[in-house]
Amino acid sequence: MYGAQIAFKEFSVTKGISGSPWAGFDQFERFFRSHEFWRLLRNTFSISLYTLIASFPFPIMLALGLNYVKNRRFKNTVQMVTYAPYFISLVVLVGLMLQFLDPRTGLINSILGWFGLGPYHFMAEASWFQSIYVWSHIWQNVGFSCIIFLAALSSIDPALHEAAVMDGATKVQRMRHIDIPGIKPIAVILLILNTGQLLETGFEKILLMQNALNLRSSEVIDTYVYKVGLVSQAMNFSYATAIGLFKAVIGFVLLLIVNQLAKKLKQESLW
Repeated sequence: MYGAQIAFKEFSVTKGISGSPWAGFDQFERFFRSHEFWRLLRNTFSISLYTLIASFPFPIMLALGLNYVKNRRFKNTVQMVTYAPYFISLVVLVGLMLQFLDPRTGLINSILGWFGLGPYHFMAEASWFQSIYVWSHIWQNVGFSCIIFLAALSSIDPALHEAAVMDGATKVQRMRHIDIPGIKPIAVILLILNTGQLLETGFEKILLMQNALNLRSSEVIDTYVYKVGLVSQAMNFSYATAIGLFKAVIGFVLLLIVNQLAKKLKQESLW
């Protein structure tokens, strides 16, 4: 919090934080008036919302499916296969994606070639960037994310399932009336937390996937902060800090709004 005041100063490394002159809201006004502002905001929100909407149901569906698997060996195999991608380094993951999507030797284009399609240079087309980012994110994180839902399912009273089976309920009916209500509080809490991190798009992965051809849809607030604060020759720390603080404030406001909405709907909330 002490360092956040750099956003309101004309920071100089030689003068330090306390010795740098105050600039008020000049850095924020500069960002709001920048021609990059709306593009950055649009890209950040679209990638974040796409990720949230697309990725949120998959861990729940995977957990519900695994919860009804009777063959322990098959269940453990599926868990291992789905958990493993989470531990792959982002650098390695993006390297694999570049190999698979290569227009000349990539596996995806080879498969499309069998059907007379392509080749496509996926990483060079801005329209493909968000989908590639989101679905690779789902593949990498779905197995690990379902752990918390499996834990919630294991805490449901088995007597409820026994009574439902005796009443002739099918597995789908048991999921609908026992499992989903049982994990609903956890799901709501996670949804609130994920909404609070809506502007956290994953700086490292996006930076690794960026190139000059897809920059129109891949430049987000995090990568822009990195470039103006560290990569550019000016190294404008005050400007970069102001943008980062703006992003944090928006995330905090979203967290408050969604938490209050959950309380009004009589759902679980953070406070």
